[in-house]
Amino acid sequence: MKGGLLAGRSVLVTAAAGTGVGFATARRCAEEGARVLLSDRHAARLERMADELAGSIGREVLHETCDVRSEADVRRLVARAESAFGGLDVLVNNAGLGLSQPVVETSDEAWQDVLDVNLTGTFRMLRAALPGMYARGRGAIVNVSSITAWRAEAGQTAYAASKAGLLALTRCAALESAPHGVRVNAVVPSLAIHPHLEKVASREFLEEMVRRNEAFGRSAEPFEIGNAIVFLASDYASYLTGEALSVSCRKA
Repeated sequence: MKGGLLAGRSVLVTAAAGTGVGFATARRCAEEGARVLLSDRHAARLERMADELAGSIGREVLHETCDVRSEADVRRLVARAESAFGGLDVLVNNAGLGLSQPVVETSDEAWQDVLDVNLTGTFRMLRAALPGMYARGRGAIVNVSSITAWRAEAGQTAYAASKAGLLALTRCAALESAPHGVRVNAVVPSLAIHPHLEKVASREFLEEMVRRNEAFGRSAEPFEIGNAIVFLASDYASYLTGEALSVSCRKA
């Protein structure tokens, strides 16, 4: 699956230190020839994953800690990418925070935490990255949403609201960015099971979600979400902007 769809491009991926979509996306981008910068708020894990990817692809992989809830962190991260690469070509907004809780049990603090990472964090990244892309007259941004933005699930109110808001943010930012040669799209994954997810959700729950919702009878592999992100970041999607690409095989 290795090629050159992103040859020479610079790519920044948030929440990329782990076994999920972020790291899988960074790996796929690197395999397609991109220079990558991994970001995460977990410093030790971030360094370990950057070293793992560098060993796998045989070239340097930059990394920088960032908490997307912090404006200072976000500004520092984008400045590092622009300085290291001479400009940023692709931004993948993957940072996210889940919450499974009924509405009546959700506190203001819990609600705000989810929105601050999933929605406002993405907004901060867009606000920091777009001026440089505008100045260069090109760029591609991919935001990672969720099937819960479209499909109701009990206990997912805060998470679903944040991911639905992310799609509206994507559409509006796309219209603003198009005159500057910058594309903004989103992917909408259903369920991609990986070891980190299995730490926060029971195996029984995940198996039930697969049984109820996935037409192939299995969840997506993280790299399959990464493939869709690579497509949206590449020239094959040169006339796509403001779109939400479903990467899910749903029964309903």
